[in-house]
Amino acid sequence: MTQGSFFRVLAAGTIMLLLIGITGCNGFYAKTPLTRASTEQSDAAMFVSKQAPVMVSMLVNPERLQAFERDGELSKLKTNLLANTGIDYQEDIKPWLGNEITLAVTSLDIDRDFENGQQPGYLMALATTQPEKSGEFVEVLFSKRALAGASLATEQYKGVKLIYDNQIPPTQATPLNALNPRTEVAQIEKEKVKNQNPLAGAVVGKSFVLFANDPKVLREAINNVQAAELNLTSSSKYQQAIKQLPKEALAVAFLNLPTVAKWQGLKPEAQIYDNQIISLVSNSKGLLAETVLLAKEKTSPPSAQLSKPVGALEYIPAAASLAVAGANLNGLGDSDLAQLWQQVTAALSASPEDVISRLLPPLADVQKQWGINWKEDIFNWVQGEYAIGLLPRQEQTTPDWIFVAQKSDATAAGISHLDELASSKGLSLNSFSLNEQKISTWTQLSAAVNKSDQVKERESFAIQAKVLGARADLGNYEIFASSVEAIDQALTAKNNSLMNTRNFQDSIAAIPQPNQGYVYLDWTKSQEILERQLPILKFVEVLGKPFFKDLRSLTLSSYGSDTGLLKGGVFFQFNS
Repeated sequence: MTQGSFFRVLAAGTIMLLLIGITGCNGFYAKTPLTRASTEQSDAAMFVSKQAPVMVSMLVNPERLQAFERDGELSKLKTNLLANTGIDYQEDIKPWLGNEITLAVTSLDIDRDFENGQQPGYLMALATTQPEKSGEFVEVLFSKRALAGASLATEQYKGVKLIYDNQIPPTQATPLNALNPRTEVAQIEKEKVKNQNPLAGAVVGKSFVLFANDPKVLREAINNVQAAELNLTSSSKYQQAIKQLPKEALAVAFLNLPTVAKWQGLKPEAQIYDNQIISLVSNSKGLLAETVLLAKEKTSPPSAQLSKPVGALEYIPAAASLAVAGANLNGLGDSDLAQLWQQVTAALSASPEDVISRLLPPLADVQKQWGINWKEDIFNWVQGEYAIGLLPRQEQTTPDWIFVAQKSDATAAGISHLDELASSKGLSLNSFSLNEQKISTWTQLSAAVNKSDQVKERESFAIQAKVLGARADLGNYEIFASSVEAIDQALTAKNNSLMNTRNFQDSIAAIPQPNQGYVYLDWTKSQEILERQLPILKFVEVLGKPFFKDLRSLTLSSYGSDTGLLKGGVFFQFNS
């Protein structure tokens, strides 16, 4: 294990504790969403530097999640996290643990000397309700490390007692022989300590227990408290961010994006936003993960926002696995929703490909077949409402697609341009009636030998038509689809549309209004598609199996009118 692995595992475990607890007991949870009594933000932020790459805070006691547990996920996770540590959660931690667990990457390199390798600093702050008991826990924990062969030291630093592994003892450190009475046992098990992660601990005042992977991290944390201008709470960006958070947030993460990018070896082409804050909020329908990205300077005004559901969704069947809906497609590329979606997919896929290529592959295929550019040839003339849906088909791996656009003065010219592009690619334009509705299709004609023909003197041929696209003019909307079957489903969708389903209504009800539209994914129907496009999801699903096994859908949106920040959220809905 690397030196930071102890803290990384605990960080992942903290978030999973929250997610599992929130989603664990569906029947009880649907009636009683999890809330917290306090409306304050992280108190442990006073230990964290303004330059810290990331801080994650869980603002609810794990025991409050226990009431929502199902199938023992919480108990299993706590047991697994503390495996091989000699720590028993019920006896050693539960009696004194308060309502906050905060983890932070405090710096990219503890000694700031990159020549000897990069060693990030990790800090954990646990709120305590019983300082004496938590102090005893720290003493016992390090006693066990001493018995395993560690050489320990204590130090008084600005009135706080530090205890840590004495790998390179500072001049002011005193060997802690009192905690290592069994010298012969330590010698026998000397080799074991080599496999332990470096650890330092301290009890600060009557409020927090601190752990770190180096005593330097603890000293800096204490400095940050005593020199308030150094800590995160004094950051104007942090204060701006927490003002955007809902008071009922159960967990919060704050990121210094340029430093995080440097830590992960990323070199963003354009760094528009320099800070991000993420919160988790529980409600009676699911879990809302809300994010606020703070820009370096004022950005372009957000796109026009919607105060009611998009009417074009009435033509997207309830069977859709994915749906995108909004207004003013000709401005979508510069909207908050597009920027948020591109950031999410880029982080998951580490790919420079655009959103259409990664998550809407059927539409990307149209681009290749027709030689069109969706943004230039279609999006530019869609000025009103729009909706895009993907429909799974059992007989083929690639789903059908439906695209609905509200008519405008530019619609006729836009469709005429599409006809010209289709003709230039050798496609034929044909029309026919389908249930008394006129349908136009772009077809690819080919000739094949008619095998049923018994005439020997000459071969006969049958003309075959492959539909590459279909279109219908219906009232205030133009409907496009990948097949005749798909457009037929769109034309009859009003009887069973996605917008009229209970799941979709519950999802968009959780998204604040007004907003800039939605990206809706039915997890069961779109899981295979997403895994093919974003392979990292399979790994994430393994880590969060209890969370994903009950996931029904997720809905992404952006909202807010501030030109200095981008605000949005992802709503997770679970099976009841």
